[in-house]
Amino acid sequence: MDAAGVVLPGGGSGSASSTSSRIERNNAVLKDPSWFGQFRNGSNPWMARYVYALIFLSANLLAWAARDYGGSALTEMERLKVCDGKSDCLGAEGVLRVSLGCFVFFILMFLLTVGTSKLQDPRDAWHSGWWSAKIAIWVGVTLLAFLLPSTIVRIYGEIAHFGAGVFLLIQLVSVISFITWINERCLSEKNAERCHIHVMVVATGSYVISLVGIIMMFIWYTPDPSCLLNIFFITWSLVLLQLMTSVSLHPKINAGFLAPGLMGLYVVFLCWCAIRSEPAGESCNRKAESSKRTDWLTIISFVIGLLAIVIATFSTGIDSQCFQKSETKGGGGREKEEDEVPYGYGFFHFVFATGAMYFAMLLIGWNTHHAIKKWTIDVGWTSAWVRIVNEWLAVCVYIWMMVAPIILKSRRAAGGSPPV
Repeated sequence: MDAAGVVLPGGGSGSASSTSSRIERNNAVLKDPSWFGQFRNGSNPWMARYVYALIFLSANLLAWAARDYGGSALTEMERLKVCDGKSDCLGAEGVLRVSLGCFVFFILMFLLTVGTSKLQDPRDAWHSGWWSAKIAIWVGVTLLAFLLPSTIVRIYGEIAHFGAGVFLLIQLVSVISFITWINERCLSEKNAERCHIHVMVVATGSYVISLVGIIMMFIWYTPDPSCLLNIFFITWSLVLLQLMTSVSLHPKINAGFLAPGLMGLYVVFLCWCAIRSEPAGESCNRKAESSKRTDWLTIISFVIGLLAIVIATFSTGIDSQCFQKSETKGGGGREKEEDEVPYGYGFFHFVFATGAMYFAMLLIGWNTHHAIKKWTIDVGWTSAWVRIVNEWLAVCVYIWMMVAPIILKSRRAAGGSPPV
């Protein structure tokens, strides 16, 4: 019997050759320069990522259409008696129904692919191919979501708050792991001298951009001294930047300026997103006041925000290594085998499942009872506070990743020391 569980005629001698031929076939498909050829063969996990991202983007667009235009386009929904007599049934509830269909699809894919480790596993073929069947499943579960009672949809909406939080946490760890990985590579003995100038330029640029961003936020979002909350948000971001720099430059850590500089960019960006999420009508948010009307800039901002959701989910989904111990740290790790899957399929689909909950929360402003304006995304006080808490949590996770090795090392040293 070979690795895939198929009995070969003539005994077990064909097992190795069968496995080898499958690997060679997969490698041949991977080298196919034609995207359509790779899609047709259905054996390229790298190509599969983009198809799943396209499905996810389609779900985002469908949820937006249900929110902004569903009330007039799908008035027949009243006949299904799932709207409880509400005229705006396909507002926030429509978003949640599309999100539920997307979530069910990706959670099913998670259950069917989790634990896949070899390219010759039949689950690899399911992950990378069978697109007609999978698209039919996605369409089917999405349509089914529109037939469910409103009570179930509301329960899903409450659960989605937690799932979206899980997605934000995974994304946060992924971003910080990437930043610390870049910092470690640049500070390693092999690359320290070669990357010295690049590190100085990138770190200096990061600090300059962060400080300019903080100054611009003070100008834009604190027009008078009464805007205490915005002043606190922006000032605290500056304090957190200084705190991360101090921790990184501590003699026992000595992580340099690059990592805290890049983290400063991330923190300032999160603070800006939080203040931008404050609802229109607030006297301290002049940008929100100017965006009351739907113009081309509002539409472009919405499209960029929607694409950012897909890109963030896509990049986080293929980064399963950020939750695993580095395989090459110290040079003693094993090399990746030729027949191993290129990324964790189960983790990939789990991230997309939580991402389905996340885009629902952004489109309804994290409030299932909040009517959100057309062509807007992630607006409301709940959205603002979610961003701020995410910023503070990012700093806590980063500082912990810096100090944890020292704390664990001192504990091991204390535990291993002989008694006096």
